[in-house]
Amino acid sequence: MSDDEIRPFRLDTPEEAIADLRRRIAAMRWPTRELVTDRSQGVQLATMQALARYWTNEYDWRAFETRLNALPQYTTLIDGVEIHFVHVRSPHEDALPLIMTHGWPGSVVELLGVVGPLTDPTAHGGTAEDAFHLVLPSLPGYGFSGEPTDLGWDSARMAQAWATLMDRLGYSRYVAQGGDVGASVTDAMGRQAPDGLLGIHLNLLAGAIGIKDKLPVTSAEERAAFDALNLFTTDGFGYFLEQSTRPQTIGYSLLDSPVGLAAWMLDHDTDSYYKMSRVFVGGEATGQLTRDTIIDNITLYWFTGTGASAARWYWEAGRMQAAARAAGQALPPVRVPVGFTTFPGEIFAAPRSWAEAVYPGLAYFNEAASGGHFAAWEEPELFTAEVRAVFRPLRTP
Repeated sequence: MSDDEIRPFRLDTPEEAIADLRRRIAAMRWPTRELVTDRSQGVQLATMQALARYWTNEYDWRAFETRLNALPQYTTLIDGVEIHFVHVRSPHEDALPLIMTHGWPGSVVELLGVVGPLTDPTAHGGTAEDAFHLVLPSLPGYGFSGEPTDLGWDSARMAQAWATLMDRLGYSRYVAQGGDVGASVTDAMGRQAPDGLLGIHLNLLAGAIGIKDKLPVTSAEERAAFDALNLFTTDGFGYFLEQSTRPQTIGYSLLDSPVGLAAWMLDHDTDSYYKMSRVFVGGEATGQLTRDTIIDNITLYWFTGTGASAARWYWEAGRMQAAARAAGQALPPVRVPVGFTTFPGEIFAAPRSWAEAVYPGLAYFNEAASGGHFAAWEEPELFTAEVRAVFRPLRTP
């Protein structure tokens, strides 16, 4: 087997693993109900008990296996880590290659709803000129990708791995998109500017978090974004703090209790939490954020045992940023066109002035009418329209 070999991948979960999962859910020792009526003490008991009932009694993991296995999947070894990726070529041969990166607590699950519209636009209200050849990798340590066994797998190293992947697939011209951790990786790609990368699109302004006190706060939009970001970093930052300082500690719980894993993954941001909670408690779905797809994502983390390894990215990122600050190092500029879309339910809805502060010369900016942190998952049509618009000017050689 050569190091650059690309091998087909197929998901086939042993039946005993599914049975063990159900036993563990049934054996859950439940805490008493929270003493407040909101999420300020954490994920609410009614939400988790409704989720657990559905997970045990109605959810069908085999249906997800069928859905995922219907897509072309592969693995390949890059920098010592086995990388899993979905690779869907468009029926339109002149399509623009696009690598899209998920985040935490997400996976390729959050992106599956846009595969059809992006690769086969003529079947989804677009034109052949909107087509993409789509590559959806699982981050190292996430999902079906292997776990790094050495230190240093920060966003910059992942970005280098993605450039290697696109080169290995034979794509000499391509674009990149990402949100959450994927936004950080895609940002790093833009700063590295590997040969062939034409431009990037982001839907989280991750670069604003570290410089929030230097950003303009004069308009109502800027004040709202600052207040939301400040609230997140003071009251909604628990998972981030734990994973960036003690990922191994939380990993013991995430690999031992499926309900504990589910609660940890739901407790990300206020907007997403309430959308997911309403799915289980009230039956109200947002786009493709349904009971089945939410549990697809959680179960993927469970069967792959990646609770701890996925959390380690935060530890790596924190140390990378601290080392750069200590050395007085500024990030290199982004050397490709940047597009940014603000979704109103995001952790903070970054205004154009903030996006331009992080990315001088911003090539594209838009404020979407709806959607939040999991934009492709919640609003696949809006998200698809944004990706098409951002990269349309870059298609001509």
